[in-house]
Amino acid sequence: MFYLHGKLQYFLYPAPVDMRKSFYTLSGIVTSLMKRNVQHGEVFVFVNRNLTIMKILHLEHGGLVIYHKKLENGTFTLPTFDENITSQQITWQELMMIVDTEKSTQRPLKKRQ
Repeated sequence: MFYLHGKLQYFLYPAPVDMRKSFYTLSGIVTSLMKRNVQHGEVFVFVNRNLTIMKILHLEHGGLVIYHKKLENGTFTLPTFDENITSQQITWQELMMIVDTEKSTQRPLKKRQ
């Protein structure tokens, strides 16, 4: 069941992520790099370097869930953020804008050092 809604807190990881990563590795990014706890019920959003694939990690009833979206054309349009931060809090409306709006061209994300 789809359990995401406007009352949850959403955090965008501002660096590109290898989309082969799954539950445990994404949870590791949340804990070690974003300095957050996946067990607190927050929602974590990850995109690849080309901004064509998105994964959303969330703890729901019974366990972790990953929502995965891959664009056939265009790229996701991310909000403006400081490239030195480890996570950017976004709203439900901003997430819906990212998911629903795609640009034909966008600069790729920079790899985090």
